[in-house]
Amino acid sequence: MTLPVKLYDINNIDKLNRDNSQHSQLITAYFIPMMKLGSLPFIQNVNTQLYLLTAGNLTLPVTVNNLELENCYVCSPYNHYITYTKVELTNLKNPFLETTIAYILDLLGIFAAQAQINRVVIVNNLLLSTNLYPPISTQEIQAITTFLCQKFPNHAIMFRSINTFVDNELMYGFQTNNYHLIGSRQIYLFHPADESSRRSKMRSRLKQDTQLIHKHGYTVLDKSAITAEDIPRIVELYNLLYLEKYSYHNPQFTEEFIQLTLQNPAWCFQILKKDHSIDGVIGYYHVNNIMTTPILGYDTQLPQEIGLYRMLSALLTNTAKTENMILHQSSGAASFKRLRGFLPNIEYSAVYISHLPWWRKIIWLVLKLLVNKLAIPLMQKYKL
Repeated sequence: MTLPVKLYDINNIDKLNRDNSQHSQLITAYFIPMMKLGSLPFIQNVNTQLYLLTAGNLTLPVTVNNLELENCYVCSPYNHYITYTKVELTNLKNPFLETTIAYILDLLGIFAAQAQINRVVIVNNLLLSTNLYPPISTQEIQAITTFLCQKFPNHAIMFRSINTFVDNELMYGFQTNNYHLIGSRQIYLFHPADESSRRSKMRSRLKQDTQLIHKHGYTVLDKSAITAEDIPRIVELYNLLYLEKYSYHNPQFTEEFIQLTLQNPAWCFQILKKDHSIDGVIGYYHVNNIMTTPILGYDTQLPQEIGLYRMLSALLTNTAKTENMILHQSSGAASFKRLRGFLPNIEYSAVYISHLPWWRKIIWLVLKLLVNKLAIPLMQKYKL
């Protein structure tokens, strides 16, 4: 029996049958307002078409793009593999290697634009750096792929944020359905059930990081203590870290986005407050016993010795331990995370291109070769 698959847009979204599961709340309460108003009021550098897809009991967000090359990497393979990668080359701290790879990326970028790499449908795309997955079977992947290839015959089909640490079965499901797995980044994860010697060594660091909260007189509050007047400060703290310190290619969240997530029962927030000032914030959600933190920020203008990032990381790790959930800490700050027992893992994008003409397929095959054979070994060698 063929699994029924339906696609909802702004014109028929009110006909969607919603259920009360946590995953359904996360998706519908978060994504439907974006569908009705568009992505730009919520994330300033994301311009995409928004849909919701149902496959049996699954409800998944879907984004569709064409040739918008300068979009944020959450919906732009061009930005992820070309534009943002060039920015990140400085982490290699090897001028010759940086220059050589930048030259390769310039050539690859010309090829990628001509081959329309951004003509892509991304499934389960929450427009966040990390997309968490509910259980998805091989048969569901097959039904979704067949449906989307018929609906969008000129688009590649992509699922981001696939890794072996969390779910080998999901990766197997994509391989079985002829998806190409292309490396995207090295991520760091914490499993509360891990009692190895590596974990025992990091317990003292976690204790020290946690003690900093009390040492510096901070109070930890949840989202019930956050008011509308606090939202601009939360946006400011996120921007100070992710945009000004790291890169403006990261999602540029607006006050409307923070308001949306604060209202969503599936999202949790914690703030560090002292003397009526919020100096740090984390906003996280969880799916299928895995949590991740799209919102993290702190006042980078305060002395680094205070250790605000250490405090926020400790809050996340302690929450993962208390709730017995795997903590997906995304990429970046690699040495910090390794010293605290986080384990590295390569994250992939699963891409389906069998229905595309040969000249559209080549860029993906070349990208797969370069990333999996060159970039991934460099990520692992330099512990990025």
